[in-house]
Amino acid sequence: MKIHGNKLPDSQEINLNTQKISKTKVQDKTTKSGKTTSIDKVEISKEGKKVAELMSAIDQLPITREEKIKAIKEAIESGNYQVDSLKIAQKLINEL
Repeated sequence: MKIHGNKLPDSQEINLNTQKISKTKVQDKTTKSGKTTSIDKVEISKEGKKVAELMSAIDQLPITREEKIKAIKEAIESGNYQVDSLKIAQKLINEL
């Protein structure tokens, strides 16, 4: 398993062009002088909203799994932590 933090691997891309910006002209209702003002309007696509929700959920996750770290530290201190060198070698080979 590869951990990339909050960023996607280089081979994956997210389409960031999810915003549509349009300008509309609206009659100024405070005076009847015929003045027009521009109002900017932004619409975010469903995919853009989903990406924002997922990024928010990722930000709320804990950075480390404290219980797993504690269990490994205790195993190392007690001398019960065993490293399988064959598994490590196989994973290194798979990464190449």
